[in-house]
Amino acid sequence: MDRQGEDHIRWCPSGDAHRPESVVLGVRSGENGQVVYLDQPVPAADALSGIPEGIAPHRVLRFASHCTSACANRVGDDCTLIQRIQALPSPRDTGTVPRCHLRPHCTWWSQTGVDACHRCPGLTTLNSADDELAALVADPVTTIEQVENWIAEAE
Repeated sequence: MDRQGEDHIRWCPSGDAHRPESVVLGVRSGENGQVVYLDQPVPAADALSGIPEGIAPHRVLRFASHCTSACANRVGDDCTLIQRIQALPSPRDTGTVPRCHLRPHCTWWSQTGVDACHRCPGLTTLNSADDELAALVADPVTTIEQVENWIAEAE
């Protein structure tokens, strides 16, 4: 992450595995699929070669890649994905945040601080088709109000 000349580049913690700069942020683990963060970044290209054919890489790994102005979730300098994620109920455990090698360069951290770190381990990049709320949050055209309305109607 600390490659010379890249200190100013912001990284997306829900990145594209196939971008040349992509790294593995963590591994999905356990029954609830929480991300366990790696101590050091691993180039995504190295990790992708070890995933069996037929398994979607985002199903088992979380990737980070450069934030780009072309991202559908980006409006100006802000990531609207983390804004929609923050509209979800807060996680129960908001104690110590996990160690993360991405944090000094993370767009979500720079935009929202520690709240993003509390939510990040539980996020999935690959959502199942039957998880309507996750699909709504992941959709770049969804507004925060739509997320809040969905939650209110579900209660």
